[in-house]
Amino acid sequence: MSSAETTTPTGSSGNSETLGSSSNGCTTETTTTTTTPASSSQPKSRDTTREASWPWVLFYIHLNILGVYGIFVLFSHTSAITLVFTAFLTLCGILGATAGAHRLWAHKTYQASTLLRFVLMLCQTMAGQGSIYEWVRLHRLHHDKFRTADDPYYSDKDFLHGQVFANIRKLSPRQERLLAEVDMRDLESDRIVMFQKRFYWLLYPVLFVLLPINAPLEYWGDTVQAAIFVAFSLRYLLVLNVAWMINSAHFVWGLDKNHKQSDSNMVFLVTKSYWPQYHYLLPFDYQSGEFGSYGSGCTTAFIRICAAMGLATKLQTMTTDAVKRGLTMAVDSGRPIVDCLKQAGAEDMCNLQREHYLKNERLH
Repeated sequence: MSSAETTTPTGSSGNSETLGSSSNGCTTETTTTTTTPASSSQPKSRDTTREASWPWVLFYIHLNILGVYGIFVLFSHTSAITLVFTAFLTLCGILGATAGAHRLWAHKTYQASTLLRFVLMLCQTMAGQGSIYEWVRLHRLHHDKFRTADDPYYSDKDFLHGQVFANIRKLSPRQERLLAEVDMRDLESDRIVMFQKRFYWLLYPVLFVLLPINAPLEYWGDTVQAAIFVAFSLRYLLVLNVAWMINSAHFVWGLDKNHKQSDSNMVFLVTKSYWPQYHYLLPFDYQSGEFGSYGSGCTTAFIRICAAMGLATKLQTMTTDAVKRGLTMAVDSGRPIVDCLKQAGAEDMCNLQREHYLKNERLH
């Protein structure tokens, strides 16, 4: 934590589509959604019922116990170098999910060099959430069926369902069929993604399990407790929950008055923003705000650093001026607001300087 939501009523869903617009010979391609009536949701039946995945349930319970115990070990039996090593692997896993699977592969918000794609592939493997291919396919279905019974992350319910329950349950038969229909041709042509998909269960135990456990024991002689409970269990718990919030953050930071986040005390600890609504409306913007802010998170900073190094190019964004023109266009023409915003954004991208990301413009 790989379409769109504005202030649409709870229960509406979005259909994914690709936009190609040109202005002055410049063509941009973005992925977004349009909303469809809530009646498209299927009634509850055996075809839409999700059963618990008991291996995942038991694993998640044990991971929480071991991870919480890892907090105690962190302050009692862990060296400083293991702490730094664990923090580094945690950051790699988070960036692999956010900057890699989410912003690069799921939404194509920027283009990455072969080197950057390879590094992000390794980082995403260290997130422990399955292959990039499967992660992106589920996330695209999430956007396509946002806040309906077909949403694999239960966005029509509450934060607890979106954050935990949806990830420890099997997909319903209907969701399995819908998942098979998700367009994945772009990733199927990506050799790095398909390499990871093919060899995931060889890369996973080496990068995700053996590396964090073996390194503290082998190279600087730390304790077994630090290796197992901190470098592995606590790290996994942190990365897993942060990545899952990509699909459930809108419960905490969303502003839809018809969809209250009554089950989470986190609303008292964070500053709300319009980022979730903006992301589900126009998901092609490379600027991300999974943690409540727009355009100022660590994922956005990472992408900008890569762009400054020439590893990331064609960073897609939506400027304030483009939003104003799009809204004006919608009022004057009577066309759907989303279509006008997409057109204005595509035209604006052709006129932006290559280093536009250095200006750090935000929507107001």
